[in-house]
Amino acid sequence: MPRNDQGVSTFTIIIFIVSAILAVLVAVVVLHQHQAVTGPALVVASRPPLSAEQKAYLNSIAFADFHMSAAANFLGDTVTYLDGSVTNQGPKPVRSLDVELNFVDSLNQVVLRETTHPLADRAAPLQPGESYAFRVTFEHMPVDWNQAPPMAKAVYVEF
Repeated sequence: MPRNDQGVSTFTIIIFIVSAILAVLVAVVVLHQHQAVTGPALVVASRPPLSAEQKAYLNSIAFADFHMSAAANFLGDTVTYLDGSVTNQGPKPVRSLDVELNFVDSLNQVVLRETTHPLADRAAPLQPGESYAFRVTFEHMPVDWNQAPPMAKAVYVEF
């Protein structure tokens, strides 16, 4: 193998460069995953409390057409999907919405509670009377979950 003046082979230098590039890529992926997990929690923590008008408007948000499905991802793990729709039954456009999803076991005890943001991918507000189909993905579901769609409750709304 060719060697430079210090006696280090070209192959060793290539391995070092490839390893450094892989380490940087892994660090970027880990940082991105960390921000994806903690980002929504930080947003929720920084929100002001709901006004009386917002609290009253939560009853104007309706959910329908919930159904669950599952598929294997490229790693062979099972990914569970919740598909459903949300309807704005009130008189105001809704820009932001947080929904609490409660999955239960056969004794009707909550085994998983998740907060999701079904309008996060929408550019335009959800207009009065308008419905919007959404999908939520779950990587790990509790083994004692009863396989039924969750109970959904709007917990935050922004006009």
